[in-house]
Amino acid sequence: MCPHCSGLNRVPEDKLAATPHCGMCRQLIFTGGPVSYNRSQFLRARDKSDQLLVVDFWADWCGPCRGFAPTFKRAAEVLDQQARFIKVDTQAEELLARELNIRSLPTIAVYRNGKELNRLAGALDLAQFTKWLAPYL
Repeated sequence: MCPHCSGLNRVPEDKLAATPHCGMCRQLIFTGGPVSYNRSQFLRARDKSDQLLVVDFWADWCGPCRGFAPTFKRAAEVLDQQARFIKVDTQAEELLARELNIRSLPTIAVYRNGKELNRLAGALDLAQFTKWLAPYL
């Protein structure tokens, strides 16, 4: 799913490293970092994309969320073509947070093909975070 226009694109695995562009808006599909999604963008990505989604549910007032943000950004830069790294502001998207039963922040969740594969509450350092993600990549 394009992070700019939310258009769905088919990109063969052998073309992922060739900096693919969206067929609709012509912008780069991989941004080299996390993308912020609202409720409708997140639900579309979760339900329509077969790409692995790694989601950081966070809030601006949350100290551990702010502390984890650089780790999440670094992982997104390194693993951008293996997964879509998404940030969802739970303060702006309270309904979504309630629907998904997000009770502590930060909450990191992994989704594929519409299903939640795993969830983690709390901040990790980069080594711990990439080790936790490794089985899904």
